[in-house]
Amino acid sequence: MTFRNNESEARGRPRDPQLDRRITTSVLEVLGEQGYDGVSFEAVARRCGTSKASLYRRWQSKRDMVLAAVKNGPARNASEPLEMGTCLREDLLMLVRRLVQTMRSADTGAAFMLLQAGLEDPDLCEAIEDATGPTGARLPKRVIDAAVARGELAPGTDPFAYEEVAGAVLLLRRANGLTLTDEYLQSLVDAVITPALVASHQHTSLPAGIFSGRPAAHPSRENS
Repeated sequence: MTFRNNESEARGRPRDPQLDRRITTSVLEVLGEQGYDGVSFEAVARRCGTSKASLYRRWQSKRDMVLAAVKNGPARNASEPLEMGTCLREDLLMLVRRLVQTMRSADTGAAFMLLQAGLEDPDLCEAIEDATGPTGARLPKRVIDAAVARGELAPGTDPFAYEEVAGAVLLLRRANGLTLTDEYLQSLVDAVITPALVASHQHTSLPAGIFSGRPAAHPSRENS
């Protein structure tokens, strides 16, 4: 977790790791119960039994606080570099396995609220991915480029199929208590994601996937 420098830290006062963990837990709890709009310095301070000043010493904004909580919680393992495989299937399996790992580090409510916050605030979605490293929710361009170079995908392949399907399906299965075995992940990659990616170059102007960080709202929702 990244904290701001302040005068007390400069004088050598150590941070309290237990308080850090309580803050992270409290941020994710408030997020899961009240959504991103419900997260505030006051709500988090009250939940974890500390002062707002303790939070302001660490972060300048609510977004910074949420990013730190996500990085130290659901995405704490996503900062590890994602190794490239020798074929598209290996790369896709590594990504969905990373995504399952990311989702298991947060309760389902918080995961849903993070998704909703990302849909309402694409900049936040981008910031989470940038701050934490590859969470598995996105299909990196380097994976597509490598598959194109190997002849597994055609030029013009769009990440829509992965970014629309993988995260949504895994989140829904987890919310319903369904198992996410490696055999299931292999079936998802082999029977759904890979064929859709292979066919994607035949379609022009595909929409942004729900986990792309830039989904467009339906006109009826925008006007409601």
